[in-house]
Amino acid sequence: MRLPASLLAVTVGGLAAIFILKFSLSAFVVSQTPVGCSAVTTSGLVDPSETVAIWQNHPLVPPQAINDSAIAYRPEPGADQVLGANNSRWIEVDLGRQKLIAHDGDQIFLESLISSGLGNRTPVGEYRIWYKIRSTKMEGGNRLTKSYYYLPNVPYAMFFFGSYGIHGTYWHNNFGNRMSHGCVNAPTPIAEKLFYWTDPPLPEGKATVTATAENPGTRVVIHN
Repeated sequence: MRLPASLLAVTVGGLAAIFILKFSLSAFVVSQTPVGCSAVTTSGLVDPSETVAIWQNHPLVPPQAINDSAIAYRPEPGADQVLGANNSRWIEVDLGRQKLIAHDGDQIFLESLISSGLGNRTPVGEYRIWYKIRSTKMEGGNRLTKSYYYLPNVPYAMFFFGSYGIHGTYWHNNFGNRMSHGCVNAPTPIAEKLFYWTDPPLPEGKATVTATAENPGTRVVIHN
């Protein structure tokens, strides 16, 4: 039995419309999924009114305070050193081993397992920290793909390439495995030490700092 030409045209047209709609929806979902982990707030202060965070569709409680315990790991400036331009310090992120190593000349300041980007991979390359914020809110992903996240009071964020950064992590403890939306998730105690060890230094009494040509950020090298 053959379908009439008009009915066949309608059927083919309907299937084409469904395909176009599905393709458009997929493109919309992709376009609505931001890369990295942008700082939604810029005050740098913990917001105690934020009592619920969301990660992988599960609610959890964000930290209500940040109690700095790390020493400000900065040498006293001398005649041969300008504070904020310490080129002997750099951070290596090994994506293959899921490990971060902070180098200080030929010494290792610290090393730690981390969690880099899963679906949205952490970018490979050489960068410098351009912005540091002591606490921020991060929100992104997409509810349709169940990748939505809402994470207030993320501690010790150090952005090195647009919205990609290294920061503390309270929503998982699965370090050594890719977990993030592109950023480098570090254990919070590790992120705290790095925050006060890296350039640009945080001015006294401030919660944010932006690098400048005169006060550049610490180098970050990311490789597979």
